[in-house]
Amino acid sequence: MNETTKTTKRRSKTRPAIAPVMSEIELARLGGGQIAYIKTLSSDEALAMFPAIEDLPRGINLFALHAADGTPIALTDTRQAALSHAMDGELEIASVH
Repeated sequence: MNETTKTTKRRSKTRPAIAPVMSEIELARLGGGQIAYIKTLSSDEALAMFPAIEDLPRGINLFALHAADGTPIALTDTRQAALSHAMDGELEIASVH
């Protein structure tokens, strides 16, 4: 093993992996507008995101269906209803962690 090989191996062990970054426009175009995700929200978060909603009970979890670019599509009280809404709109659900 020559010195260059040793140096390359040493560097590859210490370099952190760099995650790819997508611009907001690239994210919006992801899946041609056919990709969505579901996010669990507290009622307070839902009120901040959907200020037109009135009489929303406090202390409950809700499920928001979002387009890939983060645009809210629907707000429901069950995950199943959010999934059904996505299926009705022919949207694929992406897992977001």
